[in-house]
Amino acid sequence: MAGAERIRPTRVGIGYVVGCLLVGVAATNTGNNALYIVMAVMLGVLVVSGLTSRVNLQGLRLELEAPTEVFANRPFHLRLLVRHGGRLLPRWLLVFNVGEPGQPLLVPYLPRRGTSRGYLELLVPRRGRHRFSWVHVGSIFPLGFFHKGLRYPVDAEVLVYPELFAAASVSPERASTRGEGFAQRVGWGHDLHALRAFRSGDDPRRIHWKQTARTGAMVFTEREAEEGRRLSIVFDNAVGALATPEAEARFERLVSEAATAAVDYLGRGFEVELVTREDRLPFASGALQRRAVLEALALVEPRPLQADVLRPSSADAPQLRLAMEPVAAA
Repeated sequence: MAGAERIRPTRVGIGYVVGCLLVGVAATNTGNNALYIVMAVMLGVLVVSGLTSRVNLQGLRLELEAPTEVFANRPFHLRLLVRHGGRLLPRWLLVFNVGEPGQPLLVPYLPRRGTSRGYLELLVPRRGRHRFSWVHVGSIFPLGFFHKGLRYPVDAEVLVYPELFAAASVSPERASTRGEGFAQRVGWGHDLHALRAFRSGDDPRRIHWKQTARTGAMVFTEREAEEGRRLSIVFDNAVGALATPEAEARFERLVSEAATAAVDYLGRGFEVELVTREDRLPFASGALQRRAVLEALALVEPRPLQADVLRPSSADAPQLRLAMEPVAAA
């Protein structure tokens, strides 16, 4: 059920009400019947305008649909579906918003039993789960004297991922250079390691036919192994209570650095592992791993201090270690 909101007069409405008062004072002082008639008409227009504006906001059904990926401090769009179930009158000049920073949606005209679709542009400054329980619908129809509004209940939840920085903003000394390239030994990668003479037992599919035709001898292609294309992101969230805004900002920046590194390396084809105090996502690549890492970082919270060192699953894998000094010792 829709909930009523405060009625706010516009500048035009304030001027009109002042005009009604002036006409009423003049009619009372002079006893002029014409002024009484003018005042009655003006008050009648005011009453009809109020009733029409109220009807204009009723009888709507709203649905919100969230996008698949939402990042903190980055604009996104909520898809809004508006249905008008009334049979008599259309709806005019409806403005929709959800109370968050962003651009509202204007629907100039909604016919009887009609449907309208649009997008609400929003920006959420914090990661985590955000629930939208109400959509605010306002209008100045029909004469613009007052701005009336109703709140329609909806049920939409958005998981906001951490803010992403430019990939170069993550300190390069935290990432081992071993994760940047190949293992520098023979394997099944894509980069050329060496050309050599063909030997018995070699795979014929890897014969370099151009060099073979040029030299007259069978030439075999060796590729470099790609086992080094892995990165373990170790995010130690055992930092104790964050008692100051500065400590919270440092913690959120570390979360964003972890998310930035994960998105960057996964986009370059790396296998990425995420290790925190309460979760351990094993090495994997692709879109599913990207989503799993972002969801875990969107919900990660500070944990009580622990003395043991947080370690990755593989000591040989390149590591990106992210930690902050305990707040109590800072």
